[in-house]
Amino acid sequence: MSEKQPQQASEEIDLGQIFQLIGNAFKKLFNFIGSIFKGIFHTIMLFLLFIQKHFIKFVIAGVVGIGLGIYLDIQKDQKFISSMVVEPNFNSVQQLYNNIDFYNELAISHDSIALASALKITSKEAASIKKLEIESYSDENQKIKLFDRFIRELDSTTVKNIDFEAYLKNFNTFDARFHKIVLLSTNSTVAKKAQPAIVKSISSNGYFKEQKATNDNNIKLQEEIYKQQLEEIVSLQALYKDVLTKEAAKEMQGTNINLGDNGGGQHKELDLLKERDLLKDKIVGLNNERANKATILNVISDFPTRGVELGGFVNKFKFMLPIQLIFLLLLILSLLELNRFLKNYKK
Repeated sequence: MSEKQPQQASEEIDLGQIFQLIGNAFKKLFNFIGSIFKGIFHTIMLFLLFIQKHFIKFVIAGVVGIGLGIYLDIQKDQKFISSMVVEPNFNSVQQLYNNIDFYNELAISHDSIALASALKITSKEAASIKKLEIESYSDENQKIKLFDRFIRELDSTTVKNIDFEAYLKNFNTFDARFHKIVLLSTNSTVAKKAQPAIVKSISSNGYFKEQKATNDNNIKLQEEIYKQQLEEIVSLQALYKDVLTKEAAKEMQGTNINLGDNGGGQHKELDLLKERDLLKDKIVGLNNERANKATILNVISDFPTRGVELGGFVNKFKFMLPIQLIFLLLLILSLLELNRFLKNYKK
């Protein structure tokens, strides 16, 4: 009995120490969290005191920035943005990107004479162009259609090793069907004037013209074959219809009973109907392809007659300049306060 009591007392002492350690740990944790919040609060208060001390300076900087920004907005040349959506055919997309990059380089280097010659506009109009750029214009639906078209051209063995995710990883700008050309200028009407030269630079290319002529001939030949097959099917339908009519007449007279045919003529006529529908779909597909590839560069959406004024918060001096001046003043005053603190700390 005397041995159990010391053992029980020892266990109670051990449990008490454990709870005390847990309590101390939580206390330290809460103190640590509290110190963090105190530090944050202290920092906020110091910042507010700093703003209060220099509030008049910040107000002056803001007012000066707004006034100067309004003046610069009035004096600066207003910029206009215009966009055109195109669909390149016959692998002409690479040439289109090269041409736009070339025009953009001329605009950036302020070579208005060369740019005017390339775009068939005046030197003054060319000088107003600030930037030309092009980007792909596609969504998920278009990518799915492109993927479907892509796998149709592959053999069954290769298709098994390609999935949509892998196709998207290798999808690049040139794979897109549509592309958007953007022109930034101080002249609101120059984009519309430059459009014919941009389109003609692709359409007049000899290689692409040869590709288009070959494609037109192939479509014409395929269409003739489909029409000939359609005429043959119509003739066979008339023949089967005539045979079925004669057989029906003989059966009505009771002079001929053919158990071997078992409706074979009707099945053949149904097969011909299916073939005719398939040929019609193929002809419709050829017509769509002819329409889509009627030109080397399809213009889906033209440049507007007048460009849209480039606005927005970041493009106005009266908004951005006061923010920049206030931030600059804040930086300078902060450095001065830091320098003063370091001097006091050194002492």
